[in-house]
Amino acid sequence: MTYSDMGLVNTKQMFADAITGGYAIPAFNFYNMETLTAILDAARLANSPVILAVSESALKYMGDDMLIGMMRGANINTKNQVALHLDHGGSFEACKHAIELGFSSVMIDASKLPFDENIKLSQQVAEFAHKHNVSVEAELGTLAGIEDENTFGETSSYTNPGDVEKFVNATDIDSLAIAIGTSHGAYKRKSDNEELRFDILADVAQRLPGFPLVLHGASNIPQKLVTTINEFGGKMSGTRGIDTIQLRRATKMNICKINVDSDLRLGFTAAVRKSLSENPSNFNPRDYLNRARQTMTQICLDEIKDIMGSENKL
Repeated sequence: MTYSDMGLVNTKQMFADAITGGYAIPAFNFYNMETLTAILDAARLANSPVILAVSESALKYMGDDMLIGMMRGANINTKNQVALHLDHGGSFEACKHAIELGFSSVMIDASKLPFDENIKLSQQVAEFAHKHNVSVEAELGTLAGIEDENTFGETSSYTNPGDVEKFVNATDIDSLAIAIGTSHGAYKRKSDNEELRFDILADVAQRLPGFPLVLHGASNIPQKLVTTINEFGGKMSGTRGIDTIQLRRATKMNICKINVDSDLRLGFTAAVRKSLSENPSNFNPRDYLNRARQTMTQICLDEIKDIMGSENKL
């Protein structure tokens, strides 16, 4: 099965449009029916292109057949400009499997390898992917933080602008994820005064004019969601996300894809905790899962409008 059979597109045109228009395509992670439909509902309501991101662990959780079944049942068509993206593929085999399954975009994350090995693996993936008209993202620099078993890092290192031209030319990738101070998970900054390294971003954008750049670990971490979680039995403290103003600034500097996962997790958890606490006799999952889906849809809508700037860009 090819991705076009499911009404999907690759990211080539949506990235070109985003760079020209000075906005970013949202890449929202999903892992079940509720998260998938919440993202698609928001994209349709906002008339926005969207990237549906699936990590290796999320794919394992859902299973190949279930994922493809949900995608076929979502009634997507190419006019919607929806891409299905493998997030943080850790090997050539993982990317190959996703492409053969029907993904329209893959990320090969070899950023923890030595530079030359990163080039070799990224080029291998790009060569295979392009035979299937699939977009490829790679990464330079590393992000700290934890999201799941295949998206984590104990240390971070900023992208070296001096490496980007050689890397992109040698690998033939379609987009590049860079490290400028974001991180995975809900604990992205030690203080509210920390700013992204816009000097690095500006240098990279100057060296790669018009080339699509990507921010990972860029969730906003709305504190109202953390407050709700804690109010209804959760224990989260010290959470900080990336400031909305900084993210919007990045979209004007060739950042044309921003990854969001933690915000949806927080919204899902906050809604379920609140619903079960307020309705302790309820044991119908459809009730609290629907609350979670509605909350996630609103989060996606808010971020499409306030951060990505991709509303009405179809």
